[in-house]
Amino acid sequence: MKQVTVGQIGAGFITNHHNMAYKAVSGINIRLKTNADILLDRAKNVAGKYGYEQSCTDYHEILNDPEIDVVDICTIPFLHKQMVEETLASGKCVICEKPLTGYFGREDDPKPIGDKVSKDKMYKAILAELEELDKAISKSNGIFMYAENYVYSPNMLKAAEIIAAKKSRILLMRGEESLRGSSSPQAGMWDKTGGGCLIRGGTHPLSGVLWLKSVEAAARGAEIPAVSVTADTGRIVPTLTEEERRHLLIRPQDVEDVATVTITFADGTKALVLTGDVCLGGVKNEIDVYANDATLRCRITPNDNMETYLLDENGLDDVYLAEMLPNKLGWQKPFISEEIQRGYAGEMQDFMECVAFKRQPRSGYQLARDTMKVLYGAYLSAAEGRRITLQ
Repeated sequence: MKQVTVGQIGAGFITNHHNMAYKAVSGINIRLKTNADILLDRAKNVAGKYGYEQSCTDYHEILNDPEIDVVDICTIPFLHKQMVEETLASGKCVICEKPLTGYFGREDDPKPIGDKVSKDKMYKAILAELEELDKAISKSNGIFMYAENYVYSPNMLKAAEIIAAKKSRILLMRGEESLRGSSSPQAGMWDKTGGGCLIRGGTHPLSGVLWLKSVEAAARGAEIPAVSVTADTGRIVPTLTEEERRHLLIRPQDVEDVATVTITFADGTKALVLTGDVCLGGVKNEIDVYANDATLRCRITPNDNMETYLLDENGLDDVYLAEMLPNKLGWQKPFISEEIQRGYAGEMQDFMECVAFKRQPRSGYQLARDTMKVLYGAYLSAAEGRRITLQ
């Protein structure tokens, strides 16, 4: 049996999904060797919980370890680009959490950057960073894997299988990720996240529709890139009173909390992406596909595998039903086999096979790159009130 040795950077929330998914990988022996985090106690906690052999505060120990095959980057977004480049330069394979990069400010930028730095400057900076990453990818023998779990949801994989088999023409898609925000204060600051709900949540359905369109293109032997984007964003929560916003977690300072994005592809077809931090009822993840010969509805979460009706929460303190639900009362749709339904298990199975057998992943650099280009094109469109032709 092939063995893949993993080093993980970061010890935050997303590491739980990644590490549980490692345990589900079959056919390959996964050795979890080192977790690195600037807070050693957090790194030790992840190591103890999931079985890493050791922990440290300097991620360069992972990069310099000849036994480690792949580096799993689960840090805050502004560190992603540097760590990806360093990992590829070390000759190792890399898994990068979303987003690939972002605009997080320059020394001479006025503050807060989300309000005072032009989106044109941000867009041009992102295009320049993507060119730098292009060079890092081309020079490296390592494999880049983009941790976009939407691609690996069973719903999405089945949709892709049908589209490829029928050589369907996708005419319109609608994707959404909505929730009631984030309790992290960093989620409200552009210099920490590179944007608001669009880059934090909307990136998932955005990558999903781009990937499905690439599946169609491959099946038909065509190239159908995104060629333009039109977007609108808003900041609603600060207009509410404390009483009115009591159920919402997000506290945006210089980022958006609602966004709509329309993508136009080279064949004239469209995709609409909706995202917001102002939506109660748990996390909503879905994509609808309207093709010339099929309609496909991908309900990632919540879905109809199970429904519960509870009048009290006695004895359920440690029972998880679904993300972002304030309580478990009334009718609920629990997340069943969440690691599978949300794509994390399939994602890590694919990635570990890529490292072991030296092949490219379903979700790779091109998807990560295209997503960033459309995202910041969308921010420019919203700021200037016009359609942006993508470079």
